[in-house]
Amino acid sequence: MIPSYIRAAALVGFAACASIAAAQNVKIIPLGSHDGELCNRDRAMILEDPSGVRILFDAGQSVTGGDDARLGAVHVVLVSHAHGDHLGDQRLKAVGAGTCGNPEIVSAAPNTTTGEIAAAKNAGIVMIAQMANFLGRKVEAISGKPTAACPAQNGDEHTVPFAAPCVAGNNLGGARTFRTATATRGVEITLVPASHDSTVSRSLLNEAERKDLEADNLSLTLGPPSGYVIRFTNGLVVYFTGDTAIHADMKTVVHDFHKPSVMVLNLGISSLTSASGAYLVNDLIQPATVILTHVNEAGTTGGKVRPGSRTEQLVGLVKGRPVHLAVSGRTIELDGSGKCVAGCS
Repeated sequence: MIPSYIRAAALVGFAACASIAAAQNVKIIPLGSHDGELCNRDRAMILEDPSGVRILFDAGQSVTGGDDARLGAVHVVLVSHAHGDHLGDQRLKAVGAGTCGNPEIVSAAPNTTTGEIAAAKNAGIVMIAQMANFLGRKVEAISGKPTAACPAQNGDEHTVPFAAPCVAGNNLGGARTFRTATATRGVEITLVPASHDSTVSRSLLNEAERKDLEADNLSLTLGPPSGYVIRFTNGLVVYFTGDTAIHADMKTVVHDFHKPSVMVLNLGISSLTSASGAYLVNDLIQPATVILTHVNEAGTTGGKVRPGSRTEQLVGLVKGRPVHLAVSGRTIELDGSGKCVAGCS
């Protein structure tokens, strides 16, 4: 029989190892309109690196703005393209307002939820350069101060937190690294191609610009759309598709070069069907794990996949890997290999 003191020591050692392992996990925290569900307007996610770097992806319309209590610290904001449901031309009236299929939202024009959050959190604005400059001007309107370029070391390396909101625009293929002052490694963020539209809502433009465009029912394009590949400090590589149709760069640039182990898939109704989304997963990217978001419907009921939904169809068509739903308020933890170790649906 093993003495009790040895068993106790073994348990303590096991708990310590588990705690260390948990500390090395990347956390993905969906911020949706209704806690415990994956809903129609849900886009926003907090990405938390083990080193402490915290990133907001596509704030959109499922947050209440810069005062949203769920945000916590935000060092970097990412936006995939200029559509209002990603920039945030409207805001959630309150968490839980309306229904999952039709959340209650109100205008966030002209400043956008992304601009409000960047201003409130002193965040770096990291996206296609034209859109970064546009949002930098929104932050300037909020703060009353010019939005400067993010301070950098060695060109594209940045230390967070920043003292003030700042702009760090880039082009497709460009990469920037963000690390805390005490970290030996940083989080690398690369912009990758997407196939979509990136026109901005006219409600976010100044009056003169808006009137010029209204006559022909046009808007402005804020550079090309993008996805992101993020390399976290625990070795995890995640591909965020953004809104996109299937395109050839998914195989060559994303799969062959970046080799992501996790894919955050936007199932946008104007870009992908359940069948084409499954092909993208099974044949092109082939990740170890899929996280599903932007489903343009009430994807769940009671936190479970809603029967008869596009969400259910996609999950049923993906083969050989788990699909986890980006359920609001449920923190998904991923180890360096891309395995979901907590918050898995």
